[in-house]
Amino acid sequence: MLDTMTFTKVAASLCGALLVFLLGKWAAEVMYHVDGHGEQAYIIETDSDEGGDSADEEVAFVDLLATADVGKGERVFKKCAACHKVEDGANSTGPYLFGVVDRDIGTAAGFGYSSAMAGHGGAWDADALNAFLTKPSAYVPGTSMSFSGLKKVQDRANLVAYLSTLSN
Repeated sequence: MLDTMTFTKVAASLCGALLVFLLGKWAAEVMYHVDGHGEQAYIIETDSDEGGDSADEEVAFVDLLATADVGKGERVFKKCAACHKVEDGANSTGPYLFGVVDRDIGTAAGFGYSSAMAGHGGAWDADALNAFLTKPSAYVPGTSMSFSGLKKVQDRANLVAYLSTLSN
């Protein structure tokens, strides 16, 4: 059995170890504590009207389309290929894109469009495709297409140029 003195020593050593850990925790909180975020050292601005985007906005989409690179558009299409096919009548998760340029919106044969897309009306001309590819959910609110869009206007022009080659 333990005598009183041995028991006292064991209890004191456990309490001492606990005290050391608590003091270490307190010291770590004092050294590494942050009082909120404070003032930012530098700010990264996004979506500003200044900078490189203004040159893209000044050039009309039709002018960019005239100088678009079909080969680069085919590479950009790889982002679309997960859901769309380019063969005539070959629907997938999305409708086939063969002959999509100047085709009426929501009229690919055999594809079940969302009510928002089916009721949108109009045709997929170059300007409509540009607006849609910028951000599909903004151009056709309620569309079931979950693609976030292509930010670069040159990529959109190249893609539309490639899509315009897919017809008879």
